[in-house]
Amino acid sequence: MTRTYVVTGAASGIGATTAQTLRDLGHTVIGVDLKDVDVTADLSNAAGRAEAAAKASELAGGTVDGVIACAGISAPIAKTFAINFFGVTEFLTAMLPALRGSSAPRAATISSMASLQPVSADLVEAGLDGDEAKALEIGAALEAQGPESGYLNYPSSKRAVSRWVRRESISEAWAGSGIPLNAVAPGTVITPMTQGLLATPEGAAMVDGAVPMPLNYHQSPQTVADLLVWLTSEQNSHMAGQTIYLDGGADATLRGDDIWSWNDAQ
Repeated sequence: MTRTYVVTGAASGIGATTAQTLRDLGHTVIGVDLKDVDVTADLSNAAGRAEAAAKASELAGGTVDGVIACAGISAPIAKTFAINFFGVTEFLTAMLPALRGSSAPRAATISSMASLQPVSADLVEAGLDGDEAKALEIGAALEAQGPESGYLNYPSSKRAVSRWVRRESISEAWAGSGIPLNAVAPGTVITPMTQGLLATPEGAAMVDGAVPMPLNYHQSPQTVADLLVWLTSEQNSHMAGQTIYLDGGADATLRGDDIWSWNDAQ
């Protein structure tokens, strides 16, 4: 059955691969990005997100079967949090009316293995509170301290996204509307965003130290696209709030075999 999808970040990387995979399967795809797409939009600000959602919904005729939010950056700047968190959460929320018109609506986004890295707790909480001004203020202060502190904008954005997905997936707005909402957390994906860092032995060693991938090593965007396509297909009827670590075993390596005992009686 042919479905209509909206994919953000559709001009490059995982988003472009996901959009092409959906088209190859015969689906209609409305791409959202800064250029070379159906809807040109800047998701770093509230006005751009609202305009993008309105245009995408209009192009879809008011009904969308799946929304996949892939747009994101990894720079050590406050704008990273704006795009990666608010550019995801506000856009997905704005697409709810169009999704509710579908007989099998689905939504998914991109988290990251970085969600397991150290974060700024205040920045994460500001995002989850919906306070973008405060989040940008915290992010800018981190940015001003230099790249190492500025980088905290990235894992904080991904931690916040995973928590938002978990929280919102069981809400009346999403579960109550019959819409599975989930995230994929890749390991090291070979895209234009990572190629420069992986080009040197030193860069690759740094990445591999943070994201060890014993199963098949670094991954292609296609590995992520294939899971995003399934998550937003009609076959996925009951998965809710999950961040799926599609990571070559990085999560299992870093967190070990017991992620359950937190709830055991002491």
